[in-house]
Formats: sequence, structure tokens, C-alpha cells
Amino acid sequence: MQMKKAIFTQEAPVAIGPYSQAIEVNGMIYTSGQLPINPTTGEMSKDVEEQTEQSLKNVFAILKEAGIDSSKVIKTTVFIKDMNDFPRINKVYERFFTESYPARSCVEVARLPKDALVEIEVVAVK
Repeated sequence: MQMKKAIFTQEAPVAIGPYSQAIEVNGMIYTSGQLPINPTTGEMSKDVEEQTEQSLKNVFAILKEAGIDSSKVIKTTVFIKDMNDFPRINKVYERFFTESYPARSCVEVARLPKDALVEIEVVAVK
């Protein structure tokens, strides 16, 4: 079994707790949930579409650091504050992936860190 390797990039927000931005093990990349925080400014938009875009940009910055792109994503999990925002989130999400799309789960949650409206995590293969 391969040892796990932490992946870190300054192009995504620094972890706000005791966890890694992503872990690579046995050719798989597992990202932590990415909040829609701009890594340069530390700010977060109030708009759900802008938050979705920033969360995905953060995810893909981590994947880039791991040496892969969106075509290697096999599963995503999208956590959202309000399921009524799903169509707006989906509109942004589909710009980041091409067919064949990754498997996906989308769940409404009571609350996200920093009161974000969206958080996204992915599993990818190297």
C-alpha cells in the first residue's frame, strides 16, 4: 500500500482546521470540501453562483497541484445551504465539467463553515 501524501497549493484557501486540502493515495485524489473563499483576498461573495464558481476554482487549483485536470474527476459531492439554489448552482457547475460527467451527490445542509452557501469536494483518479 502506498503512503498517503498531502497536497497543498496557495492557489486555494488554506485549511481552516486540522486537515489537508487533499490527500493522494494509491493513484486517487480526495479533496477536502472547498469553501468559496478567494485565496488571494480571503473574501467570500454573497452570491450563490459566484460562490459555486469560486469553490470549483479552488477544487481545480488543488487538482492542478496534483498534476491532473477536471477530466480525472470521478465523483463530486456538493453541499448547499438551500436546495432552491440548485438550478443556479447547476448552471455554474456544468461549465466546469465535460462529458462524461462525474458521478455526483448534492445535499442540502443546515449550515456550512463561515456560513457559506456552497461547499464542494471531489474524488479524482491520477
